[in-house]
Amino acid sequence: MNVLEISDLSVSYGGVRALSGVSMSVPAGCVVALLGPNGAGKTTLLRAASGLADIERGRIIFAGRDVTGWPPHRIARLGMVHVPEGRGIFPSLTVEENLRMAAYSMPQGSDVDEVVARGVELFPRLGDRLSQHARSLSGGEQQMLALARGLLARPKLVMLDEISMGLAPIIVTALFDAVRKMTETGVTALVVEQYVEAALGLADYAYLLDKGRVVSVGEPADLRSGGVLATYLGG
Repeated sequence: MNVLEISDLSVSYGGVRALSGVSMSVPAGCVVALLGPNGAGKTTLLRAASGLADIERGRIIFAGRDVTGWPPHRIARLGMVHVPEGRGIFPSLTVEENLRMAAYSMPQGSDVDEVVARGVELFPRLGDRLSQHARSLSGGEQQMLALARGLLARPKLVMLDEISMGLAPIIVTALFDAVRKMTETGVTALVVEQYVEAALGLADYAYLLDKGRVVSVGEPADLRSGGVLATYLGG
């Protein structure tokens, strides 16, 4: 069963085609990596799937529902979490309040304190900063908070857009360790990532985009072989 199915998707910005006839699927319980050079259309695809970008043509099926043209909040209520490039936290709220926000998308009666505790378990560093406003955190800590909020909501699908952008290697390792732990519990994920090998290490399948089109798809070993990655990503 596929959690997400995208068919013949085309999106343009100001008359410039960002995606052209893209089709892909994300099977339940799998991690799919979405790779490609800068400007390939990766972020646009995530934005279209979550309702943040207008669609020219195509269909988006999520959790068995045709959500093409739906506003983002309706898609989110079905169980899609989008952690965008540049984080996406509530800077004026405390760390604890940000973590508690994850409970709003969970079944009624969920233990909010337990949600916060699980967030701290994922990223112990957040436990020392629960009373701090999110804006006062370092860039890496803000990304930990954004990722924790997304994963704690127990989504049907979590989409991660360049969570390592601009961060120190030690922070990137902590982020990917957390993603790996959650995917091992069966969380379905669609991952856009500049660290290609890290993404392929998580992924069951990978799609390679270039100039708004799918140019290759397969298991990580398939993309590593034959020089496919080197052709489009330079190595």
